[in-house]
Amino acid sequence: MTLTGKHILIIGGTSGFGLAVARQAVLQKADVTIVGRHVDRVNQAVEQLQNMFTQVRGLTIDATKPADLAQLFDQPERFDHVVSMLGGAMGGGFLDNSLADIRTAVEAKFFDNLRVAQTASKHLNPGGSMIFTSGSGGSPATASGAIIGNHDTNLMVEGLAVELAPDYRVNAVSPTWTPTGLWRDMSAEDKQAQETAFAQGVPLQRVSKPEEVASGYLYLMDNAFITGQVLRIDGGVDLG
Repeated sequence: MTLTGKHILIIGGTSGFGLAVARQAVLQKADVTIVGRHVDRVNQAVEQLQNMFTQVRGLTIDATKPADLAQLFDQPERFDHVVSMLGGAMGGGFLDNSLADIRTAVEAKFFDNLRVAQTASKHLNPGGSMIFTSGSGGSPATASGAIIGNHDTNLMVEGLAVELAPDYRVNAVSPTWTPTGLWRDMSAEDKQAQETAFAQGVPLQRVSKPEEVASGYLYLMDNAFITGQVLRIDGGVDLG
């Protein structure tokens, strides 16, 4: 298979994994639409990608808001692949966080992506796919609400794959901790400590690169016989 001429929508495509996916898709001559909440980041990402000789469009939309999401898909064009990077992170366990904070994390990881799935599934070309992002890092005692959201997203993928078969495919990529824009508010010292701690716990003895994680999304686009699966990119079994 090839992505040449395929139309790929990346929700959260202005930095980190999303931008890396966009860059690799552009190199395969796909037409890419990236979505982000901040107009300056959208414009910067489009400028970077347009230097690579392909059709790239950027939209400033908050896909976590139902009205914005409806606007995103209020168009006649359809997509071959829809990628969602929606979802955040959280620290602390079930007793360290308020009920509201845990609910917010679950909403961001699961319900926002479910809304994307219910909407985007009506705008796919035959044989198209949706790829979501869950996560492999942390534990229930250190990332309570986010862990629930990750597991719920994985279950959603399994269910949607059955509901949408055989016309469409649904998968997820589950990366572990990777230095991306998600951690832009973390101090340099804390980020380095997190990176060191993670590297000591996996066989490869290092964190992943956004480009390495991004290649997983491209793999799931390219292989038309994979659906209902969660591709873990976690550096190997935890040595801890």
